[in-house]
Amino acid sequence: MTKQRQSETGSTAKRGFASMDEDKQREIASKGGHAAHEKGTAHEFTPEEAREAGHKGGQAAHERGTAHEFTPEEAREAGSKGGKAAHEKGTAHEFSSEEARAAGSKGGKAAHEKGSAHEFSSEEAKAAGSKGGKASHEGGKGKTH
Repeated sequence: MTKQRQSETGSTAKRGFASMDEDKQREIASKGGHAAHEKGTAHEFTPEEAREAGHKGGQAAHERGTAHEFTPEEAREAGSKGGKAAHEKGTAHEFSSEEARAAGSKGGKAAHEKGSAHEFSSEEAKAAGSKGGKASHEGGKGKTH
């Protein structure tokens, strides 16, 4: 490319695939992915690779300001779908009581730090404690005093 041509178009002019709108790029890339799977040459991600790639994509989207901000309801629904799918596939992690307690504590601390924690009224706390106690006893794990 001549210097004159370069200055007219700029050194970062988009051409070819890069000049297409994102939907067209996605469509073409999807066709390539399907073809690779049919040929058996597609890369199969390990769970760790998939997690890392998703994390990088999420970070990039947040930096660009294009990340979707989930409402609590959307997050709950997405988590529920993922949990159900994992249980159906047999890949769900079964938490021990200690793991569940630690995860709940971590989530509660994070919510308090973000200022998004639900502040229970004394009535709500009493009801939740009662419900937990009853469930514990019904499950055969409760101890009588």
